[in-house]
Amino acid sequence: MHKICSLYIDNQPFQFKVEGDFFWGKPELLYVNKDNVLSKMDWETEGFNVVKAFEGDEFFRLQNSIRTIIIDALIENGVDTDVSTFKLKDYHKFVTTKELHNNVINITRNLEVSDFDFDIDLLAKRFGDILGYELTSWVEELQKSHIQIRISRPNSLDINPPHRDGYLSYWEDIVNVWLPIEGCNEKSSLPVLPESHLLPENEILRTESKGAKINGNVYYVPCILETKAGPIQMIRPNPKEGEALLFTPFLIHGAAVNQNEDVTRVSLELRFPKVKS
Repeated sequence: MHKICSLYIDNQPFQFKVEGDFFWGKPELLYVNKDNVLSKMDWETEGFNVVKAFEGDEFFRLQNSIRTIIIDALIENGVDTDVSTFKLKDYHKFVTTKELHNNVINITRNLEVSDFDFDIDLLAKRFGDILGYELTSWVEELQKSHIQIRISRPNSLDINPPHRDGYLSYWEDIVNVWLPIEGCNEKSSLPVLPESHLLPENEILRTESKGAKINGNVYYVPCILETKAGPIQMIRPNPKEGEALLFTPFLIHGAAVNQNEDVTRVSLELRFPKVKS
C-alpha cells in the first residue's frame, strides 16, 4: 500500500511516497526513564544535544579517513577518481545513478574500527564521560561495531524515513551519535523530532521493521508516517564540524533531505552501547 509521508523540517514542508503496511501501536511507552543513557543529562526531556567531539587535528584525521574509504569504494566500482583532487562535496558528480550509489553504500554501511586512521573508541570514552556512563563501540548482539558513512546527494532520496532505532533490540540501550563530515548545514543536517522519545506507541503510525520501501529501497528501520498530533514537525539541530549530535534511540529522526544545490552531504553514524556492569 502506497502512502504519502508528509512532514515539516524547520517549518518547511516535505513529502515522499512510501510503500508499506502501517499500524498504530499499543498504549505503551518504550523509552525506559530509569538508568537509560541520557538519565543524568538535564536535556533528557528534549532527547538530544549537540556536544564537542574532537580535539586538535582529530576531526581532520577522521575526515581524511572517510575520504579515503569513499575513494576506495569508487575505484572498486570502476569510477575513474583522481585521488589527489577528489572532494567529498563533489561525490554526486561521480556517482550519477542509484545503482552505483547503492554499490558504494554497500561498502560504506558496514565498516570496522580498523578501517579508520582514527580511534573510534576515543569517542566512546569522551561521550561516556559526558553522559556519566561507560560506553563501548562493540555491539554484543551483532558481534561487531556499528560505523556507517551516510552519503546524501543533492536533490535525491538518499535518506532514511522518519524512524526510531530503539524498535530494534540491539539498539535499545545505546546512544546515537551523528557526526557532520562534509556539506552538513542548515539545509542538509539530520532532522529530529524533539521529545518524541516520550510518545507512547498508540500515538505513532508506523510499519514493521523492514516493512517500508522508498524509491525502491527497503529499510531495516520501521517508517513512522505520522503521530496522533498530525504530520511530523522536525528540526535540524545542525552541529558544526568538530561537534556531534547525541540522541536517544527512541527519538524520531531521519528524512535528512539534502537541499543544497550542488553539494553532497557526508556524515558518520555511530552507536555506542552502555557497558554492562
